[in-house]
Amino acid sequence: MHKTLLQITYWTLLASGILHYIADVLSQYLRGVRTPSAETTLYYGLNTAYALGQVVFATCALLILRSGSSLMDSTGGIALSFAAVIGWLVFSFVFIEYTPPRIFMGLVLALLVVATVVR
Repeated sequence: MHKTLLQITYWTLLASGILHYIADVLSQYLRGVRTPSAETTLYYGLNTAYALGQVVFATCALLILRSGSSLMDSTGGIALSFAAVIGWLVFSFVFIEYTPPRIFMGLVLALLVVATVVR
């Protein structure tokens, strides 16, 4: 049950990163919503780092879980996951003006808490 909840948590994190990149970077770039400037570069850079960081972390965690290793089940793996998710949650409140990234990170944090409690 614990590993299943962790997989659901990391799949949700992966979906969050992909959806955030599509909505906030790719679609705005393709539609030409933002005029070229230093602010636009910062906007795309921050959102790309936010989204791709989630994708890379979730992909690595899922690969570690699927390999049968107990690294992500251990206290260190869970602590690393909590630190990453709380960091992304703080980042979304400070730098991102949209609500969906906050909702997704809240959902991932809640799933991680449940997975830890079930452990």
